Amino acid sequence: MEAVLLALASWFEAIGLRSWASATPWVYPAANVLHVLGLAMLLGTIGILDLRVAGLWRRLPLADLSRALTPVAVLGLLVLASSGIVLFAADGTALAASSTFRIKLLLVALALVNAAVFRLLWQRKAEQHGGAPSPLARLSAACSLGLWISIATLGRLIAYN
Repeated sequence: MEAVLLALASWFEAIGLRSWASATPWVYPAANVLHVLGLAMLLGTIGILDLRVAGLWRRLPLADLSRALTPVAVLGLLVLASSGIVLFAADGTALAASSTFRIKLLLVALALVNAAVFRLLWQRKAEQHGGAPSPLARLSAACSLGLWISIATLGRLIAYN
């Protein structure tokens, strides 16, 4: 994984993204602010959905809640990804060497796979069982919440290693 990240960092340098992200005074701070905003959007909405699926707030219709919050979560994920690219471009070589950063990326991949599988299974089960989350769906929601909290924590810890 380190080699792939180093190649990506080199490519960002070759196309000028690194110098733009690190040398323009407002770009890196703006990307940091956007990264936090994206995290709040994603973790806030996914957290509510995960907690609902796990068993809290059973009176709230899950399908309606999902329909309302999923677009905000997706937008948060897009903000995170785009701002994360800028943050990586500014310091890709150092980040590629960071085991904390690499673990964070692996957890992001796991969280996205978990979300895709959950979405596919939940929609099918919702049609068959009236939307009541199965024990497997509850476990997936708990894993999702744990993964995203871990990702956010590792993101903060990158600065300290």
